Amino acid sequence: MVNLVWVNDSLVPHDSARVSVFDHGFTVGDGVFETLQVKNSQAFAITRHLKRLKNSAELLGLNIPDTDYLKTVINEVIKANKDLPQARLRVTLTSGEGPLGSDRKSAKATLVVALSELPSWGERAKVAAINMPRNHLSPLAGAKTTSYAENVLALARAKAQNADEAIVPNIAGDICEGTGSNFFAVIAGEVITPPLSSGCLGGITRELVCEWFDCVERDLPFSYLAEVSAAFLTSTTRDVQPIGWIDQRALSEDQKLVKQIKDEFLVRMNETLDP
Repeated sequence: MVNLVWVNDSLVPHDSARVSVFDHGFTVGDGVFETLQVKNSQAFAITRHLKRLKNSAELLGLNIPDTDYLKTVINEVIKANKDLPQARLRVTLTSGEGPLGSDRKSAKATLVVALSELPSWGERAKVAAINMPRNHLSPLAGAKTTSYAENVLALARAKAQNADEAIVPNIAGDICEGTGSNFFAVIAGEVITPPLSSGCLGGITRELVCEWFDCVERDLPFSYLAEVSAAFLTSTTRDVQPIGWIDQRALSEDQKLVKQIKDEFLVRMNETLDP
């Protein structure tokens, strides 16, 4: 049970945590966020996550508190919710209150840090190819913003097909990403993932997999999803999750390399808190 949430400058009871109805994060999606995994009451890869939060904020022109302050706040929230030693922690930063339009005027940023239970994913993911192209040429491509309506719609369409994740293309017709995950395929013994130029989010788990294992960044046509035989997803809450089905087509049972990467990733994750 979540007891306390950080809103702006202090911890408050979760049932009285409030932001203004005029906050631009609510009215126009003018904000950024990060999701971290809490393991044994400690935030994993906190430095990498806060670096990405800063990069996303700079793309939107948002003022962001310094990293040390954010680390202190995150640790305060974790300590205040000791009954959730394994959790999903979200840091949300918006441009604050503003007019009912796109103009920000001048406002103090809104900062919210909250915990929730860590999702329970299956051993293997069921994914659907959803043809809702990402604009990889957008000035905000790769930024983790609160404007997530496209992801919500794509995931809803995937769930209507009895899948638990959607894989979407970019406007060039190449595989881009999932709605909350990155995509990897194993082809002839080679581990391949779309490059950041595809418009995909630079996921922290993706980044670690690319550093810790022998991976190649390469564009893959969206049509390839119909024939891939071994693949996996990465995300903060999934870690490394093998894909079992794409559009209800079962992938090859022989995914030894995927299993090796999954197992070794968890070992390395347990060896270092802030890689």
